[in-house]
Amino acid sequence: MDDRATPDRLRKLPSRLLVRTASHADRLVSEALATESARKWHFVVLVALTEAGPASQSALSTRTGIFRSDMVAVINDLADRGLVERAPDPDDRRRNVITVTARGRAYLRRLDDIIDTAQEDLLAPLNEAERGQLTSLLTRLLDHHAKAAPHGGR
Repeated sequence: MDDRATPDRLRKLPSRLLVRTASHADRLVSEALATESARKWHFVVLVALTEAGPASQSALSTRTGIFRSDMVAVINDLADRGLVERAPDPDDRRRNVITVTARGRAYLRRLDDIIDTAQEDLLAPLNEAERGQLTSLLTRLLDHHAKAAPHGGR
């Protein structure tokens, strides 16, 4: 869409700018991850498991913001590729604990490089200070709205 034809009043709306930028960022990241046959949720789950350790599917849903109903499919995809393992929880045999495998950690390192490149592409017009400021401001907005609607921020 050519924004030059958009009325100035619309071009300056912060909510519109956020949505359009988020859409562009989502496309950049999705296309980049697809080069490694990955999706955003694959990356998110692997990061959560790597940084916070093994977890039940329910705990992963809470950590990542992925709906529980969608988490099963994500875990199935990752398990089918040998990137995570499912094992019965020794404390509650009714649930599984998900653990990232060595293969999953290696895969995540490749995805990290891809994500870094996508972030560089997204933020190309900004210098380091501006990137830090943007991240800080977006974090502040997200934190504020997450507190106001704790379950609506998925």
